[in-house]
Amino acid sequence: MKMHVLLAAAAAAMPGPALAQDHDHGAHEAQTAPQNDGQEPEQDAIGHSAHAQDPAEADPHAGHSMPGAERAPEADPHAGHSTPGIEPAQETDPHAGHRAASASSVQPPVAGPPPEALSGPEFAADAFYGETAMSLARSAELGPMHGGTTAYRVFIERFEARLGEGGDPYLLDSQAWYGGDIDKLWLKMEAEGAFEGDFEGTELQALWSHAIGPWFDLQTGLRFDVGPGEDRGYLVAGVQGLAPYWIELDAAAFLSDGGDLTAAIEAEHDMRITQQLILQPRAELSLAAQEIPERGLGAGLTDIEAGLRLRYEIVPQLAPYLGVEYTAKLGETAKRARSIGEDPNRLAVLVGVRTWF
Repeated sequence: MKMHVLLAAAAAAMPGPALAQDHDHGAHEAQTAPQNDGQEPEQDAIGHSAHAQDPAEADPHAGHSMPGAERAPEADPHAGHSTPGIEPAQETDPHAGHRAASASSVQPPVAGPPPEALSGPEFAADAFYGETAMSLARSAELGPMHGGTTAYRVFIERFEARLGEGGDPYLLDSQAWYGGDIDKLWLKMEAEGAFEGDFEGTELQALWSHAIGPWFDLQTGLRFDVGPGEDRGYLVAGVQGLAPYWIELDAAAFLSDGGDLTAAIEAEHDMRITQQLILQPRAELSLAAQEIPERGLGAGLTDIEAGLRLRYEIVPQLAPYLGVEYTAKLGETAKRARSIGEDPNRLAVLVGVRTWF
């Protein structure tokens, strides 16, 4: 009897946790569940809930990452989409700043005619009408239609009175040509005199003019000076045409029958102020290769003329004008003029008319 009492006392004195380790929690939950329906779960002796806890609640640091540790990439259901009004972050683009050429900037290749275009006969109509008949038709019809015609024109460039000089001198400067596009007969005349004085002389030129390009003609021929003094003849070689900036240029060299070599260069330019009002600057230079005492010329640059003419075209073929011109003899020529009592420098007011037909 004493033995049974000692065993029971020993069992009661053993620690509680040791017995709790053998406690069946499943049986305890099954027995206590109906009694706690709708109420907070009971806690065991160490403060844990008798029910299974949510994983996110079980770990207080869930969703946080340790410093320096990289999280595994997760699938983003919105990848590739952007929120309206919010621009995506810029990424480094190796082709940034480059733009593909637009279709309008691409020019089609330029090529010559295909070989087939040059493989046929030169005159296809010869195969139908005969070479002889077509050759006559081309020379009689197509030639004149495409530049083979002849034409003519007469210019009175300057017909003017020079006021302010003794005797009121006048000048007539005219040109005329007849021919085609390539070859022409060109006639030039310049006459000087005075209304209250004597006739000073006339310079006549008869030239063959041949086109050496779209802008200039080569001119060769003869010149005759006729006047109160001794008449002279010259060989002429020069060019006449349109220089850049619409400057009309006439340059020629003259070899006299006495062996004297002289030259003259004329340049003028029409500056259209209105459709009918035109200002024309004009300059002329004269040169001599040697002294010519009988003509009062020294060697080198002998004289210069520079003037302005303002004309009004009533019609294109008729234009009266007013102007002013300065004339100066230079070098040895000026000395010869002073030696005979002549003023080497002259300034004149011009009144004249320009016409053509």
